[in-house]
Amino acid sequence: MTTARAGAALGLALIGLVLASLSGSCQGALQVGFYNGKCGFSDVEAIVAGVVATQIGKDPTIAPALLRMQFHDCFVTGCDASILLDGKSSEKTAPPNLSVRGYDVIDAVKAAVEAVCPGVVSCADIIVMATRDAVSLSGGGRYKVETGRKDGLVSLASNVNLPPPSISVDNSIAAFAQKGLNVSDMVLLLGGHTIGVAHCSLFQDRLYNFQSTGKPDPTMDPSLASALRSTCPNPQTNVDNIVNLDQNRLSASIVDNSFYKQILAHRGILQIDQEIALDGQTKDIVGSIAGGLDFSARFGQAMVKLGTLQNGSPGEIRQSCRAINTARKLPTSKDEQSTGKRQQRDNLRARSIPKRGF
Repeated sequence: MTTARAGAALGLALIGLVLASLSGSCQGALQVGFYNGKCGFSDVEAIVAGVVATQIGKDPTIAPALLRMQFHDCFVTGCDASILLDGKSSEKTAPPNLSVRGYDVIDAVKAAVEAVCPGVVSCADIIVMATRDAVSLSGGGRYKVETGRKDGLVSLASNVNLPPPSISVDNSIAAFAQKGLNVSDMVLLLGGHTIGVAHCSLFQDRLYNFQSTGKPDPTMDPSLASALRSTCPNPQTNVDNIVNLDQNRLSASIVDNSFYKQILAHRGILQIDQEIALDGQTKDIVGSIAGGLDFSARFGQAMVKLGTLQNGSPGEIRQSCRAINTARKLPTSKDEQSTGKRQQRDNLRARSIPKRGF
Protein backbone atom coordinates (compact mmCIF):
# COMPACT_ATOMS: atom_id res chain seq x y z
CA MET A 1 0.00 0.00 0.00
CA THR A 2 2.84 2.35 0.93
CA THR A 3 4.66 1.51 -2.29
CA ALA A 4 1.50 2.16 -4.29
CA ARG A 5 1.04 5.53 -2.60
CA ALA A 6 4.65 6.44 -3.25
CA GLY A 7 4.33 5.45 -6.88
CA ALA A 8 1.17 7.50 -7.26
CA ALA A 9 2.81 10.50 -5.61
CA LEU A 10 5.81 10.19 -7.90
CA GLY A 11 3.50 9.96 -10.91
CA LEU A 12 1.64 13.10 -9.88
CA ALA A 13 4.90 14.90 -9.31
CA LEU A 14 6.11 13.97 -12.77
CA ILE A 15 2.81 15.11 -14.31
CA GLY A 16 3.15 18.36 -12.43
CA LEU A 17 6.64 18.87 -13.83
CA VAL A 18 5.43 18.19 -17.36
CA LEU A 19 2.53 20.62 -17.01
CA ALA A 20 4.83 23.24 -15.54
CA SER A 21 7.14 22.80 -18.51
CA LEU A 22 4.28 23.12 -21.01
CA SER A 23 2.81 26.17 -19.31
CA GLY A 24 5.69 28.39 -20.14
CA SER A 25 9.23 27.47 -19.18
CA CYS A 26 10.32 28.99 -22.48
CA GLN A 27 7.85 31.85 -22.40
CA GLY A 28 8.46 32.90 -18.81
CA ALA A 29 6.06 34.36 -16.29
CA LEU A 30 4.04 37.36 -17.42
CA GLN A 31 3.90 40.46 -15.26
CA VAL A 32 2.62 44.01 -15.34
CA GLY A 33 5.48 46.42 -16.05
CA PHE A 34 7.83 43.73 -17.37
CA TYR A 35 9.77 46.30 -19.43
CA ASN A 36 10.26 48.79 -16.61
CA GLY A 37 13.99 49.54 -16.42
CA LYS A 38 14.87 47.25 -19.31
CA CYS A 39 15.24 50.08 -21.84
CA GLY A 40 17.10 52.68 -19.85
CA PHE A 41 14.94 55.75 -19.32
CA SER A 42 12.62 54.86 -22.20
CA ASP A 43 9.02 54.00 -21.34
CA VAL A 44 8.15 51.14 -23.70
CA GLU A 45 4.41 51.27 -23.08
CA ALA A 46 4.34 55.04 -23.66
CA ILE A 47 6.13 54.56 -26.99
CA VAL A 48 3.58 51.94 -28.04
CA ALA A 49 0.69 54.17 -26.99
CA GLY A 50 2.08 57.11 -28.94
CA VAL A 51 2.38 55.17 -32.19
CA VAL A 52 -1.09 53.63 -31.80
CA ALA A 53 -2.62 57.04 -31.10
CA THR A 54 -1.06 58.42 -34.27
CA GLN A 55 -2.29 55.49 -36.35
CA ILE A 56 -5.84 55.61 -34.97
CA GLY A 57 -5.88 59.36 -35.55
CA LYS A 58 -5.36 58.58 -39.23
CA ASP A 59 -7.70 55.58 -39.34
CA PRO A 60 -10.10 54.85 -36.43
CA THR A 61 -10.96 51.46 -37.92
CA ILE A 62 -7.54 50.28 -36.75
CA ALA A 63 -9.04 49.78 -33.27
CA PRO A 64 -11.37 46.87 -34.16
CA ALA A 65 -8.68 45.51 -36.48
CA LEU A 66 -6.22 45.22 -33.58
CA LEU A 67 -8.85 43.67 -31.31
CA ARG A 68 -9.48 41.04 -33.94
CA MET A 69 -5.76 40.50 -34.51
CA GLN A 70 -5.13 39.75 -30.84
CA PHE A 71 -8.00 37.27 -30.69
CA HIS A 72 -6.87 35.53 -33.88
CA ASP A 73 -3.30 35.34 -32.58
CA CYS A 74 -3.98 34.19 -29.02
CA PHE A 75 -6.76 31.72 -29.82
CA VAL A 76 -4.61 29.59 -32.12
CA THR A 77 -1.26 28.74 -30.51
CA GLY A 78 -1.29 31.24 -27.69
CA CYS A 79 -0.22 34.88 -27.78
CA ASP A 80 3.04 34.37 -29.66
CA ALA A 81 2.70 36.72 -32.66
CA SER A 82 2.58 33.71 -34.98
CA ILE A 83 -0.13 35.52 -36.94
CA LEU A 84 2.44 38.14 -37.98
CA LEU A 85 4.83 35.77 -39.75
CA ASP A 86 4.94 35.89 -43.54
CA GLY A 87 5.04 32.66 -45.53
CA LYS A 88 3.21 30.62 -48.15
CA SER A 89 1.53 28.43 -45.52
CA SER A 90 1.65 30.73 -42.50
CA GLU A 91 -1.36 31.59 -40.33
CA LYS A 92 -1.86 34.72 -42.42
CA THR A 93 -2.89 32.54 -45.36
CA ALA A 94 -5.67 30.68 -43.51
CA PRO A 95 -9.16 31.74 -44.69
CA PRO A 96 -10.22 33.25 -41.32
CA ASN A 97 -7.11 35.46 -41.36
CA LEU A 98 -7.21 36.75 -44.93
CA SER A 99 -9.13 39.83 -43.81
CA VAL A 100 -7.04 40.49 -40.70
CA ARG A 101 -5.28 43.84 -40.95
CA GLY A 102 -3.23 46.18 -38.81
CA TYR A 103 0.11 44.58 -39.62
CA ASP A 104 1.47 47.98 -40.63
CA VAL A 105 0.60 49.36 -37.19
CA ILE A 106 2.54 46.57 -35.49
CA ASP A 107 5.47 47.19 -37.85
CA ALA A 108 5.43 50.89 -36.95
CA VAL A 109 5.39 50.16 -33.22
CA LYS A 110 8.18 47.62 -33.59
CA ALA A 111 10.33 50.14 -35.47
CA ALA A 112 9.75 52.74 -32.76
CA VAL A 113 10.73 50.47 -29.86
CA GLU A 114 13.69 48.98 -31.73
CA ALA A 115 15.02 52.49 -32.32
CA VAL A 116 15.43 53.06 -28.57
CA CYS A 117 15.67 49.53 -27.24
CA PRO A 118 16.80 46.97 -29.83
CA GLY A 119 16.20 43.27 -29.28
CA VAL A 120 14.17 43.57 -26.08
CA VAL A 121 10.46 44.01 -26.85
CA SER A 122 8.60 41.07 -28.39
CA CYS A 123 6.09 41.39 -31.19
CA ALA A 124 3.69 39.27 -29.12
CA ASP A 125 3.76 41.89 -26.37
CA ILE A 126 3.36 44.66 -28.93
CA ILE A 127 0.08 43.14 -30.17
CA VAL A 128 -1.29 43.00 -26.62
CA MET A 129 -0.13 46.50 -25.67
CA ALA A 130 -1.30 48.04 -28.94
CA THR A 131 -4.73 46.43 -28.60
CA ARG A 132 -5.09 47.72 -25.04
CA ASP A 133 -4.25 51.24 -26.26
CA ALA A 134 -6.70 50.93 -29.15
CA VAL A 135 -9.48 49.94 -26.74
CA SER A 136 -8.66 52.88 -24.47
CA LEU A 137 -8.57 55.35 -27.35
CA SER A 138 -11.98 54.05 -28.47
CA GLY A 139 -13.67 54.90 -25.19
CA GLY A 140 -12.98 51.71 -23.26
CA GLY A 141 -11.15 51.48 -19.97
CA ARG A 142 -7.36 51.38 -19.89
CA TYR A 143 -6.61 48.01 -18.35
CA LYS A 144 -3.14 46.96 -17.22
CA VAL A 145 -1.55 44.36 -19.49
CA GLU A 146 0.94 41.71 -18.52
CA THR A 147 4.06 41.47 -20.66
CA GLY A 148 7.10 39.25 -20.98
CA ARG A 149 6.06 37.04 -23.90
CA LYS A 150 8.42 35.59 -26.48
CA ASP A 151 7.67 35.43 -30.20
CA GLY A 152 6.84 32.01 -31.61
CA LEU A 153 8.96 30.22 -34.19
CA VAL A 154 6.15 28.39 -35.99
CA SER A 155 3.19 29.68 -38.00
CA LEU A 156 1.04 27.22 -39.92
CA ALA A 157 -2.29 27.80 -41.61
CA SER A 158 -3.26 24.26 -40.60
CA ASN A 159 -3.20 25.33 -36.94
CA VAL A 160 -5.91 27.94 -37.46
CA ASN A 161 -9.25 26.66 -36.16
CA LEU A 162 -11.22 29.73 -35.13
CA PRO A 163 -14.92 29.69 -34.17
CA PRO A 164 -17.05 30.78 -37.17
CA PRO A 165 -19.80 33.42 -36.79
CA SER A 166 -22.50 30.74 -37.24
CA ILE A 167 -21.23 28.54 -34.40
CA SER A 168 -23.77 27.43 -31.82
CA VAL A 169 -23.55 28.60 -28.21
CA ASP A 170 -22.79 25.05 -27.03
CA ASN A 171 -19.94 24.64 -29.51
CA SER A 172 -18.62 28.12 -28.80
CA ILE A 173 -18.54 27.42 -25.07
CA ALA A 174 -16.65 24.19 -25.77
CA ALA A 175 -14.15 25.95 -28.05
CA PHE A 176 -13.42 28.59 -25.42
CA ALA A 177 -13.21 25.99 -22.66
CA GLN A 178 -10.47 24.22 -24.59
CA LYS A 179 -8.46 27.42 -24.18
CA GLY A 180 -9.17 27.68 -20.48
CA LEU A 181 -11.76 30.42 -20.94
CA ASN A 182 -15.13 30.14 -19.21
CA VAL A 183 -18.62 31.15 -20.31
CA SER A 184 -18.32 34.67 -18.89
CA ASP A 185 -14.98 35.12 -20.66
CA MET A 186 -16.60 34.07 -23.93
CA VAL A 187 -19.51 36.50 -23.59
CA LEU A 188 -17.20 39.35 -22.63
CA LEU A 189 -14.72 38.67 -25.44
CA LEU A 190 -17.58 38.64 -27.93
CA GLY A 191 -18.13 42.16 -26.62
CA GLY A 192 -15.24 43.10 -28.87
CA HIS A 193 -18.02 43.36 -31.44
CA THR A 194 -18.94 46.63 -29.76
CA ILE A 195 -16.81 48.16 -32.53
CA GLY A 196 -16.14 47.02 -36.05
CA VAL A 197 -18.11 45.72 -39.00
CA ALA A 198 -19.22 42.48 -40.64
CA HIS A 199 -19.50 41.69 -44.34
CA CYS A 200 -22.93 40.75 -45.70
CA SER A 201 -21.68 37.32 -46.74
CA LEU A 202 -21.29 36.35 -43.07
CA PHE A 203 -24.93 36.81 -42.13
CA GLN A 204 -26.85 36.96 -45.41
CA ASP A 205 -28.52 33.62 -44.70
CA ARG A 206 -30.18 35.25 -41.67
CA LEU A 207 -31.87 37.72 -44.00
CA TYR A 208 -33.20 35.33 -46.66
CA ASN A 209 -32.81 31.62 -46.02
CA PHE A 210 -31.98 30.90 -42.41
CA GLN A 211 -31.07 27.24 -41.88
CA SER A 212 -32.60 26.40 -45.29
CA THR A 213 -36.09 27.51 -44.25
CA GLY A 214 -36.46 29.99 -47.11
CA LYS A 215 -37.27 32.63 -44.50
CA PRO A 216 -35.31 35.16 -42.43
CA ASP A 217 -33.99 34.29 -38.98
CA PRO A 218 -37.02 34.70 -36.70
CA THR A 219 -34.79 35.92 -33.87
CA MET A 220 -33.82 39.07 -35.79
CA ASP A 221 -35.90 42.21 -35.36
CA PRO A 222 -38.00 42.33 -38.57
CA SER A 223 -37.36 46.03 -39.06
CA LEU A 224 -33.63 45.45 -38.85
CA ALA A 225 -33.83 42.52 -41.28
CA SER A 226 -35.76 44.70 -43.73
CA ALA A 227 -33.19 47.50 -43.48
CA LEU A 228 -30.29 45.10 -43.89
CA ARG A 229 -31.75 43.56 -47.03
CA SER A 230 -31.29 46.88 -48.81
CA THR A 231 -27.60 46.81 -47.89
CA CYS A 232 -27.18 43.10 -48.51
CA PRO A 233 -29.19 42.17 -51.65
CA ASN A 234 -30.00 38.60 -52.55
CA PRO A 235 -28.43 37.21 -54.65
CA GLN A 236 -25.28 38.90 -53.49
CA THR A 237 -23.60 41.20 -55.95
CA ASN A 238 -19.86 41.35 -56.57
CA VAL A 239 -19.63 43.97 -53.81
CA ASP A 240 -19.71 42.45 -50.31
CA ASN A 241 -21.01 45.39 -48.29
CA ILE A 242 -20.41 45.93 -44.60
CA VAL A 243 -22.62 46.83 -41.64
CA ASN A 244 -21.83 47.82 -38.06
CA LEU A 245 -21.78 45.02 -35.52
CA ASP A 246 -23.27 47.42 -32.97
CA GLN A 247 -26.45 48.69 -34.60
CA ASN A 248 -26.58 51.75 -32.34
CA ARG A 249 -25.06 54.14 -34.84
CA LEU A 250 -24.11 56.62 -32.09
CA SER A 251 -22.04 53.97 -30.36
CA ALA A 252 -20.75 51.84 -33.22
CA SER A 253 -17.17 53.09 -32.83
CA ILE A 254 -17.15 53.27 -29.01
CA VAL A 255 -16.11 50.43 -26.71
CA ASP A 256 -19.09 50.23 -24.37
CA ASN A 257 -21.98 47.93 -23.45
CA SER A 258 -24.30 49.16 -26.22
CA PHE A 259 -23.63 45.97 -28.19
CA TYR A 260 -25.28 43.91 -25.45
CA LYS A 261 -28.32 46.18 -25.36
CA GLN A 262 -28.67 45.73 -29.10
CA ILE A 263 -28.57 41.94 -29.02
CA LEU A 264 -31.13 41.92 -26.19
CA ALA A 265 -33.36 43.89 -28.57
CA HIS A 266 -32.86 41.17 -31.24
CA ARG A 267 -30.58 43.45 -33.25
CA GLY A 268 -27.52 41.22 -33.37
CA ILE A 269 -25.79 40.89 -36.74
CA LEU A 270 -23.85 37.64 -36.43
CA GLN A 271 -25.70 34.50 -35.45
CA ILE A 272 -23.53 33.77 -32.41
CA ASP A 273 -23.95 37.36 -31.17
CA GLN A 274 -27.73 37.03 -31.21
CA GLU A 275 -27.76 33.56 -29.74
CA ILE A 276 -25.82 34.47 -26.60
CA ALA A 277 -28.67 36.86 -25.73
CA LEU A 278 -31.20 34.03 -26.01
CA ASP A 279 -29.46 30.91 -24.75
CA GLY A 280 -30.07 29.91 -21.14
CA GLN A 281 -26.36 29.47 -20.52
CA THR A 282 -25.45 33.02 -21.48
CA LYS A 283 -28.49 35.32 -21.45
CA ASP A 284 -28.17 36.26 -17.77
CA ILE A 285 -24.54 37.27 -18.32
CA VAL A 286 -25.57 39.38 -21.31
CA GLY A 287 -28.29 41.00 -19.24
CA SER A 288 -25.94 41.85 -16.39
CA ILE A 289 -23.45 43.48 -18.76
CA ALA A 290 -26.15 45.39 -20.63
CA GLY A 291 -27.64 46.70 -17.41
CA GLY A 292 -24.41 47.32 -15.55
CA LEU A 293 -21.81 50.07 -15.41
CA ASP A 294 -18.72 47.87 -15.23
CA PHE A 295 -18.33 46.62 -18.80
CA SER A 296 -14.99 48.35 -19.33
CA ALA A 297 -13.47 46.73 -16.25
CA ARG A 298 -14.90 43.29 -17.01
CA PHE A 299 -13.89 43.45 -20.66
CA GLY A 300 -10.37 44.46 -19.66
CA GLN A 301 -10.13 41.48 -17.31
CA ALA A 302 -11.24 39.12 -20.08
CA MET A 303 -8.67 40.60 -22.48
CA VAL A 304 -5.94 40.14 -19.88
CA LYS A 305 -7.00 36.52 -19.44
CA LEU A 306 -6.97 36.01 -23.20
CA GLY A 307 -3.45 37.45 -23.19
CA THR A 308 -2.21 34.79 -20.78
CA LEU A 309 -2.69 31.98 -23.31
CA GLN A 310 0.73 30.46 -24.02
CA ASN A 311 1.83 27.13 -25.40
CA GLY A 312 5.21 26.77 -23.73
CA SER A 313 7.09 26.36 -27.01
CA PRO A 314 10.52 27.94 -27.49
CA GLY A 315 10.49 31.58 -28.50
CA GLU A 316 12.66 34.59 -29.28
CA ILE A 317 12.55 38.35 -29.64
CA ARG A 318 12.15 38.87 -33.37
CA GLN A 319 14.11 41.57 -35.16
CA SER A 320 11.24 41.81 -37.64
CA CYS A 321 7.72 40.84 -36.66
CA ARG A 322 7.28 39.28 -40.10
CA ALA A 323 10.11 36.72 -39.90
CA ILE A 324 11.89 34.58 -37.33
CA ASN A 325 15.50 35.61 -36.69
CA THR A 326 17.05 32.32 -37.79
CA ALA A 327 15.33 32.33 -41.19
CA ARG A 328 15.37 35.96 -42.25
CA LYS A 329 15.98 36.49 -45.95
CA LEU A 330 17.04 39.52 -47.90
CA PRO A 331 14.31 41.14 -50.02
CA THR A 332 14.11 39.62 -53.47
CA SER A 333 12.34 42.46 -55.26
CA LYS A 334 12.04 46.21 -55.17
CA ASP A 335 8.46 45.91 -53.96
CA GLU A 336 9.53 43.77 -51.01
CA GLN A 337 12.23 46.28 -50.18
CA SER A 338 9.57 48.92 -49.76
CA THR A 339 7.84 48.53 -46.40
CA GLY A 340 5.24 51.08 -47.41
CA LYS A 341 4.19 49.10 -50.48
CA ARG A 342 4.02 45.90 -48.48
CA GLN A 343 1.84 47.59 -45.86
CA GLN A 344 -0.47 48.94 -48.55
CA ARG A 345 -0.78 45.47 -50.03
CA ASP A 346 -1.74 44.02 -46.63
CA ASN A 347 -4.36 46.68 -46.02
CA LEU A 348 -5.93 46.49 -49.47
CA ARG A 349 -6.17 42.72 -49.30
CA ALA A 350 -7.71 42.80 -45.81
CA ARG A 351 -10.31 45.41 -46.73
CA SER A 352 -11.50 43.42 -49.76
CA ILE A 353 -11.92 40.02 -48.10
CA PRO A 354 -14.86 39.13 -45.83
CA LYS A 355 -14.23 38.19 -42.23
CA ARG A 356 -14.19 34.48 -41.45
CA GLY A 357 -14.28 34.00 -37.70
CA PHE A 358 -14.92 36.27 -34.74
